[in-house]
Amino acid sequence: MKKQLLYIFGAIVFLGVMSFTFQEDRWKAPEGAKDLKNPINASNKSASATKGAKIFKTRCMVCHGKQGKGDGVGGKALTPKPQNLTLSMVQSQSDGELFWKITNGRNDMIKWGPILSEEQRWDVVNYVRTFKTK
Repeated sequence: MKKQLLYIFGAIVFLGVMSFTFQEDRWKAPEGAKDLKNPINASNKSASATKGAKIFKTRCMVCHGKQGKGDGVGGKALTPKPQNLTLSMVQSQSDGELFWKITNGRNDMIKWGPILSEEQRWDVVNYVRTFKTK
């Protein structure tokens, strides 16, 4: 009986470690955020992403890192760590969800809504999308 309890306890610990290792997204945007539509049309997304890159480099890179992998110098002491923006769990979110997260922030991530214009926040979303192919 004692041996079975140890096996069960070990399995629970293992599953807990594995779910943490595979980084599930614990920061969910509200359901309505999925429906926010990116107002920048496809023909202008490249120019928007270029503007977003400049914003990212001055505002986000310190924590999220140059390649968006969450390994920036400023993020090393943060808990939780800055998100790796290249992961499929980030890239699979809708533009609206990313926009909502950038706008509202959480924990140590700044609430960018009062600081960046709406267009600038969409530019950052479009730049974050470029990490999908890197």
